[in-house]
Amino acid sequence: MNLQQHENRDDMKVWLSQNEVEQFLEASDDTQQRIAFALGARCGLRSHEVLDIAPEDIVDTDAGTMLRVWHGKGDKFRETPVPRDLATTIRTVDDVRDAPTSSSLVEITSTRSLRRWVRSTADQLHEETGDAGWDHLGFHDLRRTWATALASDDVDPLLVCDWGGWNDLETFLEHYRGSYSPEAQQRERGKVSWL
Repeated sequence: MNLQQHENRDDMKVWLSQNEVEQFLEASDDTQQRIAFALGARCGLRSHEVLDIAPEDIVDTDAGTMLRVWHGKGDKFRETPVPRDLATTIRTVDDVRDAPTSSSLVEITSTRSLRRWVRSTADQLHEETGDAGWDHLGFHDLRRTWATALASDDVDPLLVCDWGGWNDLETFLEHYRGSYSPEAQQRERGKVSWL
């Protein structure tokens, strides 16, 4: 886990390792929470976007399975890749629920409730692991982790901007890729024999 002080606030920005993302997803209370968290950590969605996602928003395209975000920031449309396992989970949930495929996946209607879910799960992980870094985790850190993981895997930054709905590369680089992923740091440390 990487932490960095916010420039204008007292709290911290958090970047999770991929192991910590898995740990966080596994600690969720139920499938609905796991889907909501994965939409942030695996698809880069903002909290308000998670509330609008319906099973019909998962589409198979020539680029692979994508998630359509109809009302992103500034009410802008975008498509972002969705992992196969998450798409399968969403489609399975859709098959067994009574709601129409066009209705939201999560039953909560406020970002405040989503933030409470994150806080509760992070508190549980702090208690289990003793890592105080979990105290600083917020929903937006899942998006930050997603963007940094893509950048660390050498995905073209302009494509990351497109998938994440950023208007320009400068904003992305300044606010989201402010730290190297734990995996990138470990890879680079491996190049130094005395570390």
